[in-house]
Amino acid sequence: MKPWMLPLALILVPAAGAASPVAAKPNVVVILSDDQGYADVSFNPHHPHEVRTPHTDALARQGVICTQGYTSGHVCSPTRAGLMTGRYQQRFGIYTAGEGGSGVPLDEVFFPQYLAPAGYVSGALGKWHLGLTPEYNAVNRGFDEFYGFMGRGAHDYFDLTIPDHPIYRGLAPIEDQGYLTDRISEEAVSFIRRHKGRPFFLYVAYNAVHAPPQAPADSIKSETGDELRDTLMAMLKHLDDGVGRIVATLKEEGLFDDTLLFYLTDNGGSKAMHAVNAPLRGFKQEDYEGGIRVPFLVCWPRQLSGSTTCDVPVSSIDILPTVLAAASAAAPADRILDGRNILPALRGEAEQVHQHMFWSSGGESGKWAVRSGKWKLVAEKDRLELFDLEADIGETNDLAAKLPEKVAELAKLYDAWLAEMAAPASGQPKRWSPGVDAEVKTREAKKEQRRQRRAPG
Repeated sequence: MKPWMLPLALILVPAAGAASPVAAKPNVVVILSDDQGYADVSFNPHHPHEVRTPHTDALARQGVICTQGYTSGHVCSPTRAGLMTGRYQQRFGIYTAGEGGSGVPLDEVFFPQYLAPAGYVSGALGKWHLGLTPEYNAVNRGFDEFYGFMGRGAHDYFDLTIPDHPIYRGLAPIEDQGYLTDRISEEAVSFIRRHKGRPFFLYVAYNAVHAPPQAPADSIKSETGDELRDTLMAMLKHLDDGVGRIVATLKEEGLFDDTLLFYLTDNGGSKAMHAVNAPLRGFKQEDYEGGIRVPFLVCWPRQLSGSTTCDVPVSSIDILPTVLAAASAAAPADRILDGRNILPALRGEAEQVHQHMFWSSGGESGKWAVRSGKWKLVAEKDRLELFDLEADIGETNDLAAKLPEKVAELAKLYDAWLAEMAAPASGQPKRWSPGVDAEVKTREAKKEQRRQRRAPG
């Protein structure tokens, strides 16, 4: 038995809402972009004129657009931890990018570990960001193949030979060449062709369009008067081309109709990269809609009607339970999956998936949010803002002062949820208080003193 299979010595039960035997074992592809703006995809009617994503748009026409698709965090690695486990990442202490990037506890069961007993071969490509050392490598978390980089949130797109931040194939660092977005796409095509004869799970985690702003020179067009924005659009083109190559390969191999494919980004667009999240407020690292509501598509031609929308709020943590149901694979009986099977909602057969949804970055930042129905409470330290998302998608009208009872109701929901979550892995407190700021300032002052003592001269 491989080391990564050990957590499967747990009791498994059939996944609720299992799919019909006709599509008991669909292929599964999850494409995750990085820091892509909500309006930086041209199927969004609010997209700026320079945004053109024809291949992603074509996928949207063949699938279901989730108009209220959320991620479980507002930064990279916490969202990835939630997606890989189908659980709120806070259940196992991951609140921040630093915590997630340092590694998810090894007793957490990852996506491919659930699928292996059902006969799936699994591959992970691109950005991992779920641990730096070998025990956290994707192949030690259930994947049969891995091509990509492990730690940190970013990687140079052209230099694929950096000794202290290498590209890996499996457990071994390699020296590679090419433009990283294109290389990830090429690896995806190869995986599909090599494994077309059995059910597979392919996780394609592009680091595009995350910083640094880098693209082949011949891809960069002067369209906006903003050099950074123009570069971002070139990065987006290579990302969209990759989506097109993956879909084309599935079609060429006769696999597309029986492939359950998800496309989303890991959090809201980055302000530093000049992303556009219209009509939403805020950016990455915020719990306003612009930080957590993302482009979110689901395509499964054999089972889902194309050119449709799902207006039910859904989350990235729902992907794993949905796949287990679609594949008639076993779900765990020894741990909570916070995600839900969203297939009924995608078919228009359910009006609700989650009664409540929660976000938290732990005590140091003091950032958290809760959504219940149309109501959303957003907090940062001692500031509480209440929004009616049905009437105010842009979160411009704070109703907290007018509706204190609703604020108290949502805050109570959050408190009850937070009580179930683990303490942050970094040792910081779960919730913010004025004392936390004092602790942070003291800690930073001590760091600066140590830095000055080490400084030459």
